[in-house]
Amino acid sequence: MNSNGLTQLQGWGITVLRVVVGIVFLVHGGQKLFVWGFGGVAGFLGQVGIPAPMLAAVIVTLVELLGGLALLLGLFTRWAAIPLAINMAVAILTVHLQAGFFLPNGYEFALTLLAANVALALLGGGEASVDRLLTKSRT
Repeated sequence: MNSNGLTQLQGWGITVLRVVVGIVFLVHGGQKLFVWGFGGVAGFLGQVGIPAPMLAAVIVTLVELLGGLALLLGLFTRWAAIPLAINMAVAILTVHLQAGFFLPNGYEFALTLLAANVALALLGGGEASVDRLLTKSRT
């Protein structure tokens, strides 16, 4: 058992979840920044009724890009997962809910990412994380 009350095997399971979710958000944030640009993201957000779409575009893009990187590294995992979970909740409520559950436009994928980030916020980064290294060095 580690300090979170988890077995080492459970910690490795969390690590797999964290790394995969981190990659998903890092790539989505990179797409928003380098392919669509803030203007393209703001245009979409304005169309779906998000207030202050340019500000929201910058925030969403940076939350996904930097939050994804933080998850990938396992750095400040709990803190990175919270805004990512909020991001997914807003995406579900403003974009995906009206399309129903199933992809391509439904909320099933966003709901999965929301749940994964809630789990990471509650459980931390797992075995192979910078967070774990920092915790070990303090003890």
